[in-house]
Amino acid sequence: MKYLGAYILPLLAALGIYLLGFYTWLTPVFTFGLLPILEQYLPKDSQNYDEEEKISRSKKVLYDIMLYVNVLFIFSLLYFAQLTLLTKNIPLWQWIGLVFSVGIVLGSNGINVAHELGHRNKKFERILAKILLLPSFYTHFFIEHNHGHHLNVATPEDPSTARKNQNIYAFWVQTVSGTYIQAWQIQNNLNKRNNTSFWSINNDMLWFQLMHALYLLLTFILFSIQGLLFAVFAGFVGLLLLETINYIEHYGLERKKLASGRYERVSELHSWNSNHSAGRIILYELTRHSDHHFKVTKKYQILEHKDQSPQLPYGYPCSMVMALVPPLWFSVMNKEVPVNS
Repeated sequence: MKYLGAYILPLLAALGIYLLGFYTWLTPVFTFGLLPILEQYLPKDSQNYDEEEKISRSKKVLYDIMLYVNVLFIFSLLYFAQLTLLTKNIPLWQWIGLVFSVGIVLGSNGINVAHELGHRNKKFERILAKILLLPSFYTHFFIEHNHGHHLNVATPEDPSTARKNQNIYAFWVQTVSGTYIQAWQIQNNLNKRNNTSFWSINNDMLWFQLMHALYLLLTFILFSIQGLLFAVFAGFVGLLLLETINYIEHYGLERKKLASGRYERVSELHSWNSNHSAGRIILYELTRHSDHHFKVTKKYQILEHKDQSPQLPYGYPCSMVMALVPPLWFSVMNKEVPVNS
């Protein structure tokens, strides 16, 4: 039941929408202020489950339901925020606070949960993944992440891998543009392989653009231009939160190029691991990212700590704050990057 903690961020955002005033900033203050401090005092847990426990946990439907509920949270929160903005005249500083609050939830409980469901085999779960990506305008992530990032991670071919000494702001430009371009390239290759045309019903990238357009049109019709602007800015915060996490997950790590011209296989060495408790719960074990890349089919509740993986000195919330200050990030992380990277 510890994963109920993942609902803290949407509940704080809902509280901010309801109470307004300074509470509109409650979610970002908690996420980037209180949570990084708490992580320094909460215990780290590097324990793994035995085989019997892993089999038992992987079969429990409750873990899946806890992911599905986030669809309800995301769209209820968006509607609640939009309705509040439409019916109440709030000052700009509160409007910006709500943008960050809702945007953080779109990244943590939207894109992050979509990432987990997008790796599943059930069609229903993969549809939910696409729905959760929609408010952040990041549906192309579904294609590029599965067919591009996991293949090219920790190589120069992967726009979602941050190079050593690359600051986060340059990385944002690289990854936001690069993943979108690669998603189209992957889709075109899939069309050729399946002998389908650009206008085929199976062209996901085409459908994604239509979904975004319809989402924005519906938002404008229901909530006017202010609602449209809110949706755009909140979605932008959500995608940048996701890409900030991407920056941390593979910073400075590289796969060796073999004599054959190919790169070595992806292993536990090519992602940063973190056992800090708060980040693990809030992000559904995304912080055990090394094991996720080592065996992508593993469900979040059975991801393991790997001793051989590079270990983040701080948890994800604290690391995200540090990353926003490049000199601080470089001074802490460059000495942690393995020599062979």
